[in-house]
Amino acid sequence: MATLALASWATNLTYTNLTPGVIDSAVKSVYNWAGCAIGGYTQDAPHIAQNTTQLSFSGPPTSSILGSNGSISSSFVDAQTAALVNGIAGHVDDYDDTHLATIIHPAGTVASALLAVAEWKSDPDAGVPITGQDFLTAFVAGVEAELKLGLSVWPEHYDVGWHDTSTTGSIGAAVAVGKLLGLDTTRMQHAIGVAATQVIGMQEFFGSMTKSFHVGRAAQSGMLAALLAENGFTSSLQGLEAQFGWLHVVSTRENASAYFEQLGSIWEIQQNTFKPFPCGIVMHPTIDACIQLHNETLDGGKSVSSIQAVNLLVNPEVLVLTGKTDPQTGLESKFSIYHAAAIGLLFGEGTPTEFTDDVVKNQTVVDLRNKVKVMTDDSIAEDQANVTITFDDGSTMEKHIEHAIGSLDNPLTDDELKKKFMDQVTRAIGGQRAEKANDAFTNIGNLSDVGKIRMLF
Repeated sequence: MATLALASWATNLTYTNLTPGVIDSAVKSVYNWAGCAIGGYTQDAPHIAQNTTQLSFSGPPTSSILGSNGSISSSFVDAQTAALVNGIAGHVDDYDDTHLATIIHPAGTVASALLAVAEWKSDPDAGVPITGQDFLTAFVAGVEAELKLGLSVWPEHYDVGWHDTSTTGSIGAAVAVGKLLGLDTTRMQHAIGVAATQVIGMQEFFGSMTKSFHVGRAAQSGMLAALLAENGFTSSLQGLEAQFGWLHVVSTRENASAYFEQLGSIWEIQQNTFKPFPCGIVMHPTIDACIQLHNETLDGGKSVSSIQAVNLLVNPEVLVLTGKTDPQTGLESKFSIYHAAAIGLLFGEGTPTEFTDDVVKNQTVVDLRNKVKVMTDDSIAEDQANVTITFDDGSTMEKHIEHAIGSLDNPLTDDELKKKFMDQVTRAIGGQRAEKANDAFTNIGNLSDVGKIRMLF
């Protein structure tokens, strides 16, 4: 009865059920996503998607493209297009939030769909404006749905090659939008079923624009599922647990009933983390170590150019997910542990600027990348790394990372999260608008009409 259990919990959830910690995590998750969506819109992928769909297929402009730096009139599209483009923009830099237990990036699919609908419903002819409290309640419902679902099939579902951010994300988006629309339990079950049958996303496409398409399409699919269900479209009421339902088709193991029993008592959103670096999260301990070694090298009067060898000791999953030895594009470099080590040592930073096509092809970067050797050890946790560099005079420096910055044990501070937001948003839309966007999204819970948030910056 997994589908019924999830639908019943979501339809009965209220804002008063949310603890202060859950609310804080939800606001930070939406805030972090907004920064990524605005900053990521400078990339090619969201523009290609928008240009491909808007002119030929788009309806009346009701919902915003968050990162658009044009006039208000040129920044709005129909809700489905907005969900797709914002979803792509929010994930294309691989800078978004991460639930470490499943490696799911939960906010993008849910927030992209929710905001598009909230803006559409802000029109007096379309419905009742969505308050900040209602928005956050729906957001939490969607995030909990996708994360509990992801846990119930982890790791078999991921290990076979699915991209679980999007395979669960369409269902999370459907639950969130369904909650916003006020679906009853039966219609919520149908929405879950329609979303479940639109399963999308495989790991083959990591390092390409298609990875971010997974998130945009999942947001769009989940939104459509909820809208169809609202209008009486039927599905299976057991879309998750039936013999040929989602759980059994996409995984060789599932434990949804046990995880759904935890809904409302164990909140997965409080296990959400925020990336300090825009790349595969298993590379973060190495970048953390290399940035520290960069600084210590300079402080010690040595030159980074005198490094002759770089030796990494990391968790085995690092090479499985980020083993690209010779990336050719910025997107591919986000899945290259060799590139990660090189840019950390050379630049002492790991921002979107270090993961561009130009930096990937920079000969100095290539030369250092070729000096990186990687060994794996099962005893090294995924948030740990050991990096040793050898200089041309034979001397060495070593750095061990016990818990990488951005991990649950070493999370970004509020100031660091704001710096990340402001850096991305300022580059995209300028400092003045970035400050206004910061104020708008940190205050989202107090808004009387979330659909007007784009007008605040």
